[in-house]
Amino acid sequence: MNRITDQNAYRRRRLIAGALGLGALGTFGALRYGDGTVSAEQADKDAAPGSDEPTVSDKTGERLTHKFAATHYNNAYEFGWDKTDPVEKSGGFELKPWQVTFDGLCGKPGTFDLDELMGMPFSQLEERVYDFRCVEAWSMVIPYNGRSLRDILSVVQPLGSAKYVAFTSILRPEQMPGQASSFSTLDWPYVEALTIEEAMNPLTFATFGVYGDQNLPQNGMPFRITVPWKYGFKSPKFVVRITFTEERPEATWHKENSREYGWYSNVYPDISHPRWSQATERRIWSETEVERIPSRPYNGFADQVAHLYPGDQKQYR
Repeated sequence: MNRITDQNAYRRRRLIAGALGLGALGTFGALRYGDGTVSAEQADKDAAPGSDEPTVSDKTGERLTHKFAATHYNNAYEFGWDKTDPVEKSGGFELKPWQVTFDGLCGKPGTFDLDELMGMPFSQLEERVYDFRCVEAWSMVIPYNGRSLRDILSVVQPLGSAKYVAFTSILRPEQMPGQASSFSTLDWPYVEALTIEEAMNPLTFATFGVYGDQNLPQNGMPFRITVPWKYGFKSPKFVVRITFTEERPEATWHKENSREYGWYSNVYPDISHPRWSQATERRIWSETEVERIPSRPYNGFADQVAHLYPGDQKQYR
């Protein structure tokens, strides 16, 4: 059984199955991933807390982190600073309706409903199994449900002058107690950003659910971006605005502490965090099983993304 995601290629769990017309939005639905089968919700079966039985992808035989662990140990400071705050304090968070605005340097700006961005029923979205690595040096193996972000971005036609893409998360302090807390030093709403080349890379994933479940605000739903070769804070959650810019946007964590949260923040095992080594990581399989494994350059995707960072200087800050 392969315990670690293949470092040479991401896996497309479903095939392109044809076109899906969506009226005014048009080509958002032109690429339809799906063969009509149900995705990874059957892979986990909501494994009981503390179970040592391995959770295995029904598509590849690849081992996954138990869904319970992946949904009860999270960083989402919009809900609080403890790992259990996201699941414990997100019960009143409203996932629908949800709209995303595209603006800035693009030819076709506009605001679209989440269903338009998905372009198909949720159960037919593509599934990708990616290693998620936190800058705190812990990691999980998670099945994400979505579609390639570049397919969505291409529809709004970024201009040639667009060098960066900024992602703004929702500001809803009445439902997100971390945003309302007087102890939070973060400048809400949360903003993260990528270069246009990073955003358009086929690995970068517009994510609408995990484990076949789209009702998990603790995991950043209903819409987040997954960038698998970077540290987790570079994968923005609760996205409601996507803006194309010529100048580099200010990213929230980089603005908060640029020494510890680099703007690029690619995974380099030999570049230590100022307060701990990044050479190894704690792979979380379940509540009761955690193992120490070596970290891999670019989280295992060097062949696909190293060309984005030319030159001898490794890009982190």
